[in-house]
Amino acid sequence: MHASGSCLCGDVKYEVAGERPNLALCHCQECHKVTGSCFSTCLMVPENNFSIVHGSKPLKTFTVKQESGMNLKVHFCPNCGTTVYKTADAEQFKGTIVLQAGTLDKGLAVNMAKPNAEFWTKYRTSWLEEVKGPQQFAEFA
Repeated sequence: MHASGSCLCGDVKYEVAGERPNLALCHCQECHKVTGSCFSTCLMVPENNFSIVHGSKPLKTFTVKQESGMNLKVHFCPNCGTTVYKTADAEQFKGTIVLQAGTLDKGLAVNMAKPNAEFWTKYRTSWLEEVKGPQQFAEFA
């Protein structure tokens, strides 16, 4: 897979290479706030397969301690505020970029495979159907 993406203003551009990453929906309270929606759609990309290829300034970051106790770091464009990706210090996220799928360029998200994981399902919106997949996490320990 080779894909590119950017923030809303286009100042931050990135590329993703390697095998097709897993796609997950996250329903945690922090993702609700970050996206302004009921969940975030995330590509779970190995750090080595992700690179920022353009940006006049470094991304800004904001760290929040999540309900599970892990530190969630949000990386966003300093110009337009678009959240590009997240990282976390929990063991299951080490070495992983949690890329916001909506930042992919040229409609790449339209033809994306269905998610195969869901996080924080205890906060899933009642009208949203369960994702059928091997990984279901009501919360993180």
